[in-house]
Amino acid sequence: MNRVINIGIVCLSLIAPLLADSGEKEKERVTESNNVLKEIMGAPDKGIPGSVFAGTKCVIVLPSVKKGALIVGASYGRGVMSCKTGEDFKGPWSAPIMMALEQGSLGLQIGGQGTDFVILVTNDSGARAVMKSKVKLGADASVAGGPVGRTAEASTTGSMKAEMLSYSRSQGVFAGVSLSGASLRVDDDANKSLYGEKVTPQQIMTGGVPTPDAAKPLIETLTDATQKAKQQEKAATK
Repeated sequence: MNRVINIGIVCLSLIAPLLADSGEKEKERVTESNNVLKEIMGAPDKGIPGSVFAGTKCVIVLPSVKKGALIVGASYGRGVMSCKTGEDFKGPWSAPIMMALEQGSLGLQIGGQGTDFVILVTNDSGARAVMKSKVKLGADASVAGGPVGRTAEASTTGSMKAEMLSYSRSQGVFAGVSLSGASLRVDDDANKSLYGEKVTPQQIMTGGVPTPDAAKPLIETLTDATQKAKQQEKAATK
């Protein structure tokens, strides 16, 4: 009996790393992020203004961030980032780069359970910074609560000077919220699990690795949202 148990333990020890590296958890994170973004972009009157989204360089989605769980090494505060490709960040949306948001006191500052966050990177320098190293919002990169609603005059607000605009959605309420003090970093381990090998954000951005099937709906959502945002922007200038 003991021999059978020992064989079972050995088998589990061999299988466990394969399960951990299968990327299922990361694929689910990509799907959840896409669902959050679709719901938010599907309500333009109470969502992100087209004038803001049209010029965005990167979009970071962090679904269901838990209160009080944002500490270094925790499994919460995780999401995805997609950026427009090309040297000037004006090309098609990239495959997702897995991201982590960390800060011990953030949950107490925000309150609530299961809060979704969306962060828009508004300029080239902000996009390059967040792909290279950990960025502390408010210190390494300026951040402000983003404007909400189709008619929001984002261009006249001080928030548009920020490198990042942040939003939260909790219990159906979507609003701009400052995430100053939080840290953003590339989640290298999650990228390895999703893509099946160690990859850099630059490899993902340039198409150096195949786009996972689970990520294609997210790219479609971003592409559709950008097209609609540009149409709204054009209509507003007529």
